[in-house]
Amino acid sequence: MSHVETGTLYVISAPSGAGKTSLVAEMLKRDRILGLSISHTTRPVRPGEQDGVNYHFVSREDFEAMIRQDEFLEYADVFGNYYGTSQRWVEQALAQGEDVILEIDWQGAAQVRRLMPHCVGIFILPPSPEELRRRLTGRGTDAEDVVERRLREAAEECSHAQEFDYLVVNDQFDVALDELLAIVKAQRLRGSAQQQRHADLLSRLSSS
Repeated sequence: MSHVETGTLYVISAPSGAGKTSLVAEMLKRDRILGLSISHTTRPVRPGEQDGVNYHFVSREDFEAMIRQDEFLEYADVFGNYYGTSQRWVEQALAQGEDVILEIDWQGAAQVRRLMPHCVGIFILPPSPEELRRRLTGRGTDAEDVVERRLREAAEECSHAQEFDYLVVNDQFDVALDELLAIVKAQRLRGSAQQQRHADLLSRLSSS
């Protein structure tokens, strides 16, 4: 008897400056079964970006048609541009046994939990407010008022950290990366997943 093994959806959130993007990029390099959900957006393509790689770039009309057809797991209007996650794509990837990472804010994560309650939520924290400020100012790309706004947003984001299944503090990058990969490994070793994966072995052992 064949068993359909489904993947796990990981919803990863963090305040700006916590290092989420760098950690996720390294997770994808280290674990080939992990895939990244590519969002749809109505914002213009930036130099060096590719459609279907960085985002699925669509018109506002097409995006709003997808909203009306309930095609998004979550979506948001950010400074006049829509961003959203295709529910069909995520469900197809999971049905094929792939594990999918979704990088979104706490509000998007709440939307996803309502539609896919079995997703695994991970929140990445900076080690301290002082370190977060240092990282944000150290980029050298944002004006002081932008840094202050990001810090206020970070405080709001972190106030929702308890809504997630796992918390990872990104103090040392390699340690945080090991902890994230350990969460993924632990999920794959869950009894239900292993029972699907090793059904034949369990059958033989229990009847021997």
